[in-house]
Amino acid sequence: MYTRAANMFKIAKNWSEAINCLNAAIDIYTDMGRFTIAAKHHITIAEIYEAELVDIEKAIAHYEQAADYYKGEESNSSANKCLLKVAAYAAQLEQYQKAIEIYEQVGTNTMDNPLLKYSAKEYFFKAALCHFIVDELNAKLALEKYEEMFPAFTDSRECKLLKKLLEAHEEQNCEAYTEAVKEFDSISRLDQWLTTMLLRIKKSIQGEGDGDLK
Repeated sequence: MYTRAANMFKIAKNWSEAINCLNAAIDIYTDMGRFTIAAKHHITIAEIYEAELVDIEKAIAHYEQAADYYKGEESNSSANKCLLKVAAYAAQLEQYQKAIEIYEQVGTNTMDNPLLKYSAKEYFFKAALCHFIVDELNAKLALEKYEEMFPAFTDSRECKLLKKLLEAHEEQNCEAYTEAVKEFDSISRLDQWLTTMLLRIKKSIQGEGDGDLK
């Protein structure tokens, strides 16, 4: 009943009432022990906060709750999807430690899975970028740790880019930094998240004149 009402309110774009109905449905499903359905409702609420109400903190809270319920039901891939959303938003909100912990956790969980290990390099790459924004030395140490944990990371384009960026940053060489990013982008297009993080790092290079990567 509440789910149907929520859908009606969503069609009417009455987001607060839709959220109220979904929360009521969540209470019922958690009392019944049906945590997977409750998790799905939390995701729906998170998406409303994300796309319609643009309240990222609240979206994060609902993605985290959904992840907890999925973990409890051992639906790890669904939990990871929610956690990766949390990590991406946490980094955007400059909550880097939170983002790092999630990316490292998901990377470690996926690196031993033959079907998912290809994704692990992306998560370690993102964790290293978050480290880099906070502290260059932290990024170096993290990179060494990831290579040790996951030797396949060493040969990845992401790892090679990080090494070039660290070198450019150490030398305070803005041109070398931009060139490395441009080269990477010509093969693997940078998405908005990566562009934002790479720009934040670039701004810490002395004499950085413009706010562009290319």
